[in-house]
Amino acid sequence: MKAERQAKILDLIVKKEIGTQEELTMELERAGFVATQATVSRDIREMKLTKVAMSDGKLRYVAYRKTEEKMAEKYIRIFRDGYVSMDNAQNILVIKTVSGMAMAVAAALDHMELPEIVGSIAGDDTIMCAVRSIDDTIVIMSRLRN
Repeated sequence: MKAERQAKILDLIVKKEIGTQEELTMELERAGFVATQATVSRDIREMKLTKVAMSDGKLRYVAYRKTEEKMAEKYIRIFRDGYVSMDNAQNILVIKTVSGMAMAVAAALDHMELPEIVGSIAGDDTIMCAVRSIDDTIVIMSRLRN
């Protein structure tokens, strides 16, 4: 649940201008996550989120990216935590995840910037990825298994 919640936090702060822990807690609740302000505070510290000033003077949370390598490690961890299995149908890659983790795993895949994947759609426990070619599907499946 922690990895899924933190993936959702990243998604929320990218899409919305969230400047307080209270706002973040409320947005998580709207997204179906029950978390106390103390939990959100710990997540903020662990994820090394920081606030930056916007042009209008308001503050908002952003992910502090010390190195791209550390972010890649987080995305890989989210993928590993949620991954169950995968199969393909021609150039469609179908990834099964732990129930409720498909969106987090799909977001992690998006951030991994895998050029073979054109796009993905996530449900509750299934992700469908459009892959450029059948050959690319085989390559990406091998890479994701490793």
